[in-house]
Amino acid sequence: ANQVGTVIEAIEAVKQDKDAHWGVMVSYRYGDTDDSFIADLVVGVTAGQIKVGAPCRGECLTKYNQLLRMEEVLGSEGVYAGKNWRTTPS
Repeated sequence: ANQVGTVIEAIEAVKQDKDAHWGVMVSYRYGDTDDSFIADLVVGVTAGQIKVGAPCRGECLTKYNQLLRMEEVLGSEGVYAGKNWRTTPS
């Protein structure tokens, strides 16, 4: 799915994409608030990539900072979901 309107729709789209062995990229719309939920969503659904723009505006920095906080909390238990983002299954 290209765009979805709710969190439930986003999770369903991720499930469909993963079932089809597609990579998942989560992005936000320009002019978004400085809420960091999208970073939590990306980690929660193990999306391979996040697209939030350059770290030069507050709303972008908030998302990057949340990703860094999660990396600190997860430590060595964290797994980079994007490692095989473009790899197709055998």
